Amino acid sequence: MIHTQAAQLAPQEAALAEFRQKYPTFDATQSLDRLRATEYARLDAQHHVYLDYTGGGLYAECQVREHMKLLCSRVFGNPHSTNPASQVMTNLVEQARRFVLGYFHASPDEYVVIFTPNASGALKLVGESYPFAQGGRYLLTFDNHNSVNGIREFAQAKGAAITYVPLEPPDLRVNEAHLHRLLAQALPGQPNLFAYPAQSNVTGVQHPLEWIAHAQQQGWDVLVDCAAFVPSNRLDLSIWQPDFVPLSFYKMFGYPTGIGCLLARKSALTKLRRPWFAGGTITLSSVLAADATGSGFYLTPGEAGFEDGTINYLMLPAVEIGLRYLEAIGVEMIHERVGCLTGWLLEQLLALRHSNSQPVVRIYGPITTERRGGTIAFNFFDPSGAVFDWYAIEGDANQNGLSLRSGCFCNPGVREIALGLVREDLASVFRQKERMTYEQFLHVIDGRKQGSLRVSVGLATNFSDVYHFLQFAHTIIDRFAPPVLAT
Repeated sequence: MIHTQAAQLAPQEAALAEFRQKYPTFDATQSLDRLRATEYARLDAQHHVYLDYTGGGLYAECQVREHMKLLCSRVFGNPHSTNPASQVMTNLVEQARRFVLGYFHASPDEYVVIFTPNASGALKLVGESYPFAQGGRYLLTFDNHNSVNGIREFAQAKGAAITYVPLEPPDLRVNEAHLHRLLAQALPGQPNLFAYPAQSNVTGVQHPLEWIAHAQQQGWDVLVDCAAFVPSNRLDLSIWQPDFVPLSFYKMFGYPTGIGCLLARKSALTKLRRPWFAGGTITLSSVLAADATGSGFYLTPGEAGFEDGTINYLMLPAVEIGLRYLEAIGVEMIHERVGCLTGWLLEQLLALRHSNSQPVVRIYGPITTERRGGTIAFNFFDPSGAVFDWYAIEGDANQNGLSLRSGCFCNPGVREIALGLVREDLASVFRQKERMTYEQFLHVIDGRKQGSLRVSVGLATNFSDVYHFLQFAHTIIDRFAPPVLAT
């Protein structure tokens, strides 16, 4: 029986006043509140609290209007031609390419922009084309999106050694001494690829960009997944010079979807060997000569040799529109707002207690804003310490107009370390994966420990959003998790 009274949430105006006192720099971001009221008015009109910015950014109405105006005022054709409609489109495509380089301060003498469907498409380009071989290595952290993990299949097929750098609880950061020992094991002259995220898409951990130069000095090509990092952080490629940078534009500014890019150093791009060719990637090919000496085709040099088929050309002007929009706001302002709101949320969630003083929330990853972004992974626990099913909680949030996310977020390494899953249990699952159903898998690992909840803040988030989420979190106080039914 619970006897004591759980803490009450202060009224929103009082909470805001206290928040502004603790985070005075938040007032310098008030122009974002004005944008929220105009460009994102649909959120408040629909009483919708959106806290899934790591899943996808929200577009401003002005982005869509400007793009639609452009499409309705011109005639655009497939850029793979010299006719007038195609030439106009070619100019806009190359203009967007130049603007991407400029936004990230990437010298056109050193970097190229390869347009892809998304960050995963960019990663596949690297994975399938990188010259993995026996004697070479693929080194990656436990904290990686599955699209980075998937590159190991290409590495393994070509005989390269694969090594994962573990994470250390509770912050789920990399042991840098261990990392440096692994980096020092690269054989000179061999193809060695090191991959890690600039920001975790689960815990918000920001892994040091200083690793880039250190790894390169040790003989590694470096791939830095920046999909979760660039929406609210400055990536300056005149300072940091990774070899490969995959990203998705919709994560930055919401519209358009279906376009990402691979920013690649020209020196690294020359090492890649494509396993096939396609329309748009070649300057010349032959059917009759395919059986003769030679391969029967010439791959187009540079970025065009990696853009398969017809690129999503009508949407590319919207990329420049979105980047100009972010540039006008200033990513530093977005960064400041995200930091303030994340700091307050972390403090408030950690302070939640049941009436018997047991914590309501367990956060996976850092509990301060130091070297972390605006993504928080967590689970709710009842007064007895039993975890609530994350899927059921997401259903409750849906009923309250809250968009958050649940699952393992395509990042199994973080999940396995954070939730304390056992290697042998997981290995037994995959030894018989042809016969193992998902329900059986949940039984093996304990279905309640399969994932977590995630909230993430971004450009259009205001204090009211995080306050309403905290109101929802307060409804968990003194609730008990339903018993697990025996299977």
